[in-house]
Amino acid sequence: MKSLFLSFLLVAFGCVAFGQSDKNAGSTTAGTKLEENHPAVADRLDEATSMLKEIMAAPDKGVPSEMLEHAKCIIVIPNEKKAAFGIGGNYGRGFATCRTANNAAAWSSPAPVFLGGGSWGAQIGGQSTDILMLVMNDKGAQQLLSSKFKVGVDASAAAGPIGRKASADTNWKLNSEILTYSRSKGLFAGIDINGAEVKQDDRTTRDLYGKLVPFTQILSGQVRTPSPAREFLAEVHRDFAEARASK
Repeated sequence: MKSLFLSFLLVAFGCVAFGQSDKNAGSTTAGTKLEENHPAVADRLDEATSMLKEIMAAPDKGVPSEMLEHAKCIIVIPNEKKAAFGIGGNYGRGFATCRTANNAAAWSSPAPVFLGGGSWGAQIGGQSTDILMLVMNDKGAQQLLSSKFKVGVDASAAAGPIGRKASADTNWKLNSEILTYSRSKGLFAGIDINGAEVKQDDRTTRDLYGKLVPFTQILSGQVRTPSPAREFLAEVHRDFAEARASK
């Protein structure tokens, strides 16, 4: 009887261990599954991460530290493109993340965004443009949390100043809810994208999180960061921590 009881315990322990092992394996292979099932999303996360690394690696021509220190949210759109002939405007997909309310040094999981409309590509002349947006105050953050807003209409926006040590003697503190930047053919500059619409990218949200998670839940820090997006979020942490440390 005792041996039968011991055998039962061994079987039960084995099932628990197997289940835990399977759970861990599932978390570690999430990135592989995303790459296999949705390679475009995985590539976009890599592009967004590389875009931030390259922009922040050029402090003399990058975003001023004071802007990074005070930003509430960041929106990264790698490889924004011109729409097809006859349609007009520009479009791109990327990711947004916001500081969480309970910890100014912590950032939310990335929320997939779609940027469309406008004709700002003509200002640079490139066929593919990286777009970086800094949401500077609570009002701008609330517009982003609404999951759909128009730049310059629902939230005031201005082309951001350049240079890590650039003077903050601009109107951004008083008037600009969003600062906007672009990079094309290696040229990084502030850009006016008024008229562009930012909204939740439903398709990419499903691909990344396995279901359509509300924008507010993601950006308020209520959703765990999926493993394929951790490198992107780690880069955001590094860039903004370095900006704060440089003050």
